[in-house]
Amino acid sequence: MTGPDGAAGTIGRPVLWEARGVTKRYGGVVALENVDFACSAGSIHAIVGENGAGKSTLVKIMAGVVRPDAGETWLEGRPATFTGPADAAAAGISCVFQELSVLPHLSVADNIFITNPPRRWGLINVTAQRREAESLLAMLGWTDINPRLKIRDLSLSRRQIVEIAKMMARRPKILILDEATSALAAEDVGKVFNLLLRLRDKGMTIIYISHRLNEVDRLADLYSVFRNGRHVDTFAKGSRTHHQIIRLMIGRNVERLFPPRSRYVASGPPGLQIRNLNWPPRLANISLTVGCGEIVGLGGLEGQGQRELLLGLFGVLRQLRGTVEIGGQPRRIGSPAQAKSSDNRMALIPEDRKTEGLVLSLPVFENITLASLRDLTTGIWIDRKEEASRVDAIVQQLQIKVGNVAAPVGTLSGGNQQKVVLAKWLLTDPRVILLNDPTRGIDIGTKHEIYQLLRNIADEGAAILFYSTDYDELIGCCDRVLILYEGRIARELTGSDITETNIVAASLNVHSPVPAVAAGE
Repeated sequence: MTGPDGAAGTIGRPVLWEARGVTKRYGGVVALENVDFACSAGSIHAIVGENGAGKSTLVKIMAGVVRPDAGETWLEGRPATFTGPADAAAAGISCVFQELSVLPHLSVADNIFITNPPRRWGLINVTAQRREAESLLAMLGWTDINPRLKIRDLSLSRRQIVEIAKMMARRPKILILDEATSALAAEDVGKVFNLLLRLRDKGMTIIYISHRLNEVDRLADLYSVFRNGRHVDTFAKGSRTHHQIIRLMIGRNVERLFPPRSRYVASGPPGLQIRNLNWPPRLANISLTVGCGEIVGLGGLEGQGQRELLLGLFGVLRQLRGTVEIGGQPRRIGSPAQAKSSDNRMALIPEDRKTEGLVLSLPVFENITLASLRDLTTGIWIDRKEEASRVDAIVQQLQIKVGNVAAPVGTLSGGNQQKVVLAKWLLTDPRVILLNDPTRGIDIGTKHEIYQLLRNIADEGAAILFYSTDYDELIGCCDRVLILYEGRIARELTGSDITETNIVAASLNVHSPVPAVAAGE
């Protein structure tokens, strides 16, 4: 059988799953429209497109989370209609979503075998469960994750690894990763990629969704592009350039993903200055400056103190020692309320927008005005007219795609949710902005808009401290890059020294120059 997109003919393998004329609507919004799609056995098939293009809806149909309104789905040459995720899992389809489903109060082993734990005399065999979890994690390459640990005690990256292990315990024929690597630390990404390639070689089908095209290039045999709920094209790896793929994704040319850097010239006191900041054992003698109008990047492997630095500056951490100056004036910031006060005007864009940046059940407009509500309030009364005016203006400025600002913010796409987080803090008129991996899981078109927004804000005089796990962002967005290693600044990169080679070397605490890799090595 040959799939409608020609996938089987492209790599010479039989089609395992396919959609024929699939349509899915949510109210008046068409998420998928008459989509034909097929994936083959023993292949890694990347699905790319902007947020809202239909990628996640397609894989939710594959995984039994939602059912199509029209069309047919086939598995191994037979019609397949799933009543729920358990039904799909029983048929051999498992999906790792960007939003984790692990339970924080349970152990790693409990989470991995939550649906089918080993039993003895009708009861869960805890000893066998831990042993099997340990064996599975070792097989996947993560011997350093203790099956007894509670999920809440793991980093976000390691929680994602447990999510992957949980799905692998089901021994799937098709493994779907929907932005599942966006939360991973750099060292974990490499391990996951090696694992996926091994699984493909053993005959597993892998559906891989990511907005990081460089990562997709390392893995995918085939690309399928979706735009506005339609399947636009499917092609073999290497047959399109990145610019051609982006054009297919967004329907227009983006000549330059990152805006040109302004010519930063220091004048007056820096927007932010830190001297000898300590929070043992995570931060040690951190000293840095961020000028008004400057974007300074934070790099390094995950867990080297970047997150703690941002949280400490925003007043979240207790017993932080050192000196912080804003606009040349010493400041003592003991809480987030003090950080965002009119004296300091600091903003923090957190790591996890869904749990730390938004209240998903509240309307879009209430999330947008949450941080600046005091400016709209007289006594106990909120000036609703002024609130509506400010919301309307910021929605237009950031081009937030929302039909009704009274709708729950949780109904928006990931990219538009992140824009709401940015809008919330921009309404406070911040002069120091702290960013913690702000474009994780966001499509290229929205990234381009956020990069331009950050540059515009810097040009207006804000000081921006920008942590990113994406080397391309550090290279393309930042005027300087500071690499953290074991809670210290290991190296400062400026100008032409801001390269991936130097970022990686400094992240590993290698100070000698790293020679370029010759072709074929």
